[in-house]
Amino acid sequence: MLPDADELAEELLDLAVPHEDINELVRMGRRVTDDPELRAILEASVRELVQDMGEVGSPVDLPELDWPSGPLQRCFSVYVFVAALPYTRAYHRARGVPAEVTRHTLADLGRNMAVHRRRHGVAGVQAPWWLVHHFRGELYQLGRLQFERARHGERTARMIAGAGLDVSAGMPCLSLHIPDYLGPLSPRACERSLALAAEFFARHFPEEKYRTVLCHSWLLDPQLKEYLPADSNIVRFQERFRVARRLAEPADTEPVQFVFGDPDLAVESLPRRTAVERAVGDHLRAGGHWYVGHGWFPL
Repeated sequence: MLPDADELAEELLDLAVPHEDINELVRMGRRVTDDPELRAILEASVRELVQDMGEVGSPVDLPELDWPSGPLQRCFSVYVFVAALPYTRAYHRARGVPAEVTRHTLADLGRNMAVHRRRHGVAGVQAPWWLVHHFRGELYQLGRLQFERARHGERTARMIAGAGLDVSAGMPCLSLHIPDYLGPLSPRACERSLALAAEFFARHFPEEKYRTVLCHSWLLDPQLKEYLPADSNIVRFQERFRVARRLAEPADTEPVQFVFGDPDLAVESLPRRTAVERAVGDHLRAGGHWYVGHGWFPL
């Protein structure tokens, strides 16, 4: 169940929840614990979230809150994640995960809420489904980057095996993610994260042999090299990767979402304040498209 009001506020601080949202969340928390229907949904959600804790790829289907649209509906998953904290922390401790890695990893809840407020102007959780990975022990923040325990699919495994690595479908791999609000994606920061990841997973998941790192992101679209200088952080980040597979369908809203904060912004009005903003907007205004790139490199 949820902690009391004082402890709930402290937990929200540890999860980097924006300060302006904490009072309202504490107030609504009393409503969640006092209402039998809400409490039952909360308990069912926590059970669903923590079952098979740590298992990679186990399906998780959190119950939807059939409640009038408003702050409680937008923020209900906050209470689910807070109530699941003891289970997540216990799993991390059993694996020997350092407390600071636990704190940095689960602080993505607050980052997710900051993204929601930037996009919609009100409190809420932008992508509860994404945070499931953090609270189930599948994803870890290690320096600038996040690394998710995953498994190779058939198509990517064939391509990597064709490059000479002993890889097959179902074998462990790390999926790399680039969180927002965490400073520049500098080569030095990336090198530090990769060194931390190699040590972390060898120590805390020794039974899972991670040989490759994969990334699926618009940041790997090779067209960015046509707009950005060769020594830019994004281009140097791209150069770490080998192409896993070719680009498929356009994903124009991906860079608009991550660069400007809202995937629905009109292309004509996109700002041109930075090199990346000019690249994304000018390419779209010229009739071009952006794609999600798929890359890998050996760990």
